[in-house]
Amino acid sequence: MTHAIDAVRIDLDGIANISPPTMIEPVAERSRGGLPQVVLPSGHTVVHLTSYRDVHAVLTDLSFARAETNVEDGPTFLPTIMPTEMLLNLDHPGHGRLKGFVASAYSAATIARRAPAVQRVLDGTVAELRARNAGGTADLVQTLLDPVTIGVNVDYLGIPTTDIAYFRHLSRQMQLAHDTDVPALLADFWTLYHYIEDLVARRRDLEPGLILDLLDARDSVSPPVTDAEYAAILLGSIVGGDQNILSVITKIAYVALARPELWDHLVRNPDTIPTAIEEFLRLLPLGRISTFPRVTTREITLSQGVLHPGDIVYADAHSANRDPDVYPDPSVLDLGRDGKRHLQFGYGMHHCMGAALARMEIVEVIRRLVTEFPTLRLAVSEHEIVWETGVLVHRPVSLPVSW
Repeated sequence: MTHAIDAVRIDLDGIANISPPTMIEPVAERSRGGLPQVVLPSGHTVVHLTSYRDVHAVLTDLSFARAETNVEDGPTFLPTIMPTEMLLNLDHPGHGRLKGFVASAYSAATIARRAPAVQRVLDGTVAELRARNAGGTADLVQTLLDPVTIGVNVDYLGIPTTDIAYFRHLSRQMQLAHDTDVPALLADFWTLYHYIEDLVARRRDLEPGLILDLLDARDSVSPPVTDAEYAAILLGSIVGGDQNILSVITKIAYVALARPELWDHLVRNPDTIPTAIEEFLRLLPLGRISTFPRVTTREITLSQGVLHPGDIVYADAHSANRDPDVYPDPSVLDLGRDGKRHLQFGYGMHHCMGAALARMEIVEVIRRLVTEFPTLRLAVSEHEIVWETGVLVHRPVSLPVSW
């Protein structure tokens, strides 16, 4: 019997550890344009936008500047600056040149053709998960989710699997971005960056894949893509296409297993998985922040006040995704919800390059899991799950399961 898709409604606010600790502190004083403000970890006071309407307006406006915040002593959530060539730090029109260079490689049509590659990686990890269950429990993260995300990514990029042990932990440190030892963080970052530069310059041991394809196409834009620009693009692909997807898919599995009625619904109704994934994406923050600060370059009137040139803005996409004016009962994961598109992947110019990859991979993994392991359950209480949290990471370290 088919169950109605609106039969399952789960309030995520009741699930342990879903929301990471905040990185902002509210201040009582409003901006000169009458808008609420917060203080960033860098000590800067910035405008804090939380409504869907206002956050969407900022994200889709090309006049807001990112590059001005990625400077020494600039307004930031990070303990250090990043390479200026990274897409997330570029402004119009330079951003469009490089985004256009890689856009087709991460389009929905291109990524859809990668689904069989995800299933090939899953074949091995599913078999490993079954083998590890001999003692009654297995770790879903370490045995399946973790190796799938990195396996799919290196297969697409053409990076030898033998390199994973060298660079993979560096990607994790970059996304955690802890400020407890900044020299060590910088050392790890530059080790990863130099590894990528070596891939670009020497084509060292690369397999057929996206890296070689894009290297051959670097003259297709004007001016041609430089080594520094290409390394910065590849950094986003290596880290985002692995660590970010791992963070989201791990939390999705956690929530679905923490509420067995939700897991059972997906087992009975696998066709609803893509819809469910969109609700998961709307509600589950990647890490402790949702966007990076921007600088206002022209006067703009918003729903609650005015932004003036020079105002620094934190457009809080996670709060916007829970705007009750757009999403009634905003903390409820509602499989029957029909509303505006969520802002988890950003919007406009800085819309996440890997959104199609994330969606496809998560859907393929969850669909395979509910098919292969319909009786899957957490083997421990949700309150016993250990989490790791950083600026761009908030996820369970392990998920002990049984079936």
